[in-house]
Amino acid sequence: MDNPGLFDFPPTTRLHRERTRKIHTILSPDAQPQPTGLGPAADYCLAHHALEGAESAARSGERATFDWYAANPYADAASNSTPTALGPRVVVAPDLSDLPRSPISETPYYVLGPGAGPALISLRTLAACAFAVAADTGFGTLLAAHAVVVVLLRTKQLGDTLDSWTITRLPGTVFLDHVGDPVVLARDLIHEAGHNWLNDALTATSCKIDDHAAFHSPWKQSMRPAFGFLHACWAFPLTMLYTARVLEHTEDDVQRFLTAYLDQQRGQLATTAADHPRALELIGDEGLRERLAAVHRQALTL
Repeated sequence: MDNPGLFDFPPTTRLHRERTRKIHTILSPDAQPQPTGLGPAADYCLAHHALEGAESAARSGERATFDWYAANPYADAASNSTPTALGPRVVVAPDLSDLPRSPISETPYYVLGPGAGPALISLRTLAACAFAVAADTGFGTLLAAHAVVVVLLRTKQLGDTLDSWTITRLPGTVFLDHVGDPVVLARDLIHEAGHNWLNDALTATSCKIDDHAAFHSPWKQSMRPAFGFLHACWAFPLTMLYTARVLEHTEDDVQRFLTAYLDQQRGQLATTAADHPRALELIGDEGLRERLAAVHRQALTL
């Protein structure tokens, strides 16, 4: 059921290769490291961890840590990797105190480094199962490229508010709460990977969205800049399509939870039907614009 034609976007692949090469030129000016074999998207993600870690070490004068990143341009991901249906992933579950806010980011984040270690086997198994469910429902291509590093946060109960996010400085990395269920975790992996996908696609096509354009967001119950509106109108429909496909394979509390989620999203997405085409006019790249429109249109039919 996977749709690689939707998620494979040649400008993004070129971006991944070019940016990774530039990062390695900075970290290892005397020699370009060999690719990991996981693909350009994974190399791009891991190189950003090494760059972020090296920059932080340089600012704080930690020479040994800086040298470690120079010697490990992929942040030693191989030693922390977890086998999944989509290939090796890095699954970590750091203490929340290890997620600082930097002077240039209010959002907490976590960088792979010399002290990093894999999550407990139970959490790695949970993530691997979530990747398998996502692949079975058509989202393998998306997650293979845009959910390379998974940072599991708090364990919560079904029905609790689940926080999750991405940051542009660590593309391919997702931060998520979870309820211990792979079907629910897969939904949130798809949502956050969708944000990573769109960030990369916008960068790769040099799309500059008018900061002054704003549209009503039913998810925030407020007017939002076009950038955030378009992100929501892409990421939420992806989770709707996933939920509609996976529902028949769930039961009991999880089925009720996801049914309620899909019902809620149908109502919210419907209110964006008039504004979404107008917002898409701000996307200059035709291929990107068509992908965003197709997903939104398909979700409206659910």
